[in-house]
Amino acid sequence: MNTVTRVGLIGLGAMGKGMAQSLRRAGYPPHVFDVRSEAAQAFAKEGGTACSSLSELGAACDVVVSVVVNAAQTEAVLFGPGGDGTGCASTMKPGSVFVMCSTVDPNWSVTLEARLARLGLLYIDAPISGGAAKAASGEMTMMTAGRPEAYAKAEPLLHAMAAKVYRLGDSAGAGSKVKIINQLLAGVHIAAAAEAMALGLREGVDPAALYEVITHSAGNSWMFENRMAHVLAADYTPLSAVDIFVKDLGIVLDMARASKFPLPLSSTAHQMFMQASTAGFAKEDDSAVIKIFPGIELPRKKP
Repeated sequence: MNTVTRVGLIGLGAMGKGMAQSLRRAGYPPHVFDVRSEAAQAFAKEGGTACSSLSELGAACDVVVSVVVNAAQTEAVLFGPGGDGTGCASTMKPGSVFVMCSTVDPNWSVTLEARLARLGLLYIDAPISGGAAKAASGEMTMMTAGRPEAYAKAEPLLHAMAAKVYRLGDSAGAGSKVKIINQLLAGVHIAAAAEAMALGLREGVDPAALYEVITHSAGNSWMFENRMAHVLAADYTPLSAVDIFVKDLGIVLDMARASKFPLPLSSTAHQMFMQASTAGFAKEDDSAVIKIFPGIELPRKKP
C-alpha cells in the first residue's frame, strides 16, 4: 500500500469514474461522491468508500480530486450550493490538497488558489485531457500547476491517474492556460473535421471511403479520426457534448479578448457549436456539429 491512501474523488462521470478506477488499481481505494448516489454505491462495491455528502468526503481525505464540469460546479463542491458551507472545504483538514480537474478560466483558478490558501488548504490546478477510455486505463494527460508543498502530497496520486503529468508552474493558472489552448485546437479540429465530412457528403463521396483515405493521408487529425467515426456509426451518444465546446471555446475567446488577441478560427468554431446547440443538439456528442450543414444526408445506423 502506498503512503498516502486517503484520497477522495468527486464526480463519477465519463472521466471521473475511470480516474477513480485508476486510483483503486494503484492501491489508493478512493472515497467517492457523486450527485447520483447510486453511481457512488456501485463504484464502492469493487473497492473504495461511497460518501453520502461532500463534507463527509472532505473530512476523510488528505487529497480531494474534483472532476466536475465547470467553475460553478467546482464552487459548489468546495463551498456548497450558493456558498452555504456544505461543501468539502468546510471539513478538509489544514494542509490537505484540492486537485481541480475542470476546464476553467485561468484567472478564476488563480483566485481559487488564494481563497483556499486562506483556509489553510493547498491547491493544484490540474485540467485533464484524453477522453474516457484513457482515463479508465490511466493513460490520460494532466496539465498541472501548483505549489511544491501540494505536489509533495499529491504527486503520486496524479501519476496513478495519468500517464503524462506536466508540471507547468509553481502557482495556479498555467495548467488552465495550457488546457484552454488544447481546447482551442480540439474545438477547431472537430469543426474542421465536420466541415470536411459534410462537404464530402454534399459532393456524393462515399463517407466510409472518405474516412479511410483521410485517416491515412496528411489531412488527418486525431479529432477527424475519432469524431468522424461517430458520424459514420450515426452514434451521437455524448462522450463529450456540443455544449462542452460552447463553454470551452467561450473561455478561449474570453481569455484572448482580455488581451485583445485575435482568434478568427476559434470564433468561427464557437459559432458553429453555438448553432448546433440552439438547433437542439446541445446534449449530443460534439461530432453532432456536422448537423448544422444543409443539404446533406448523414449516415444512418445500420439495422
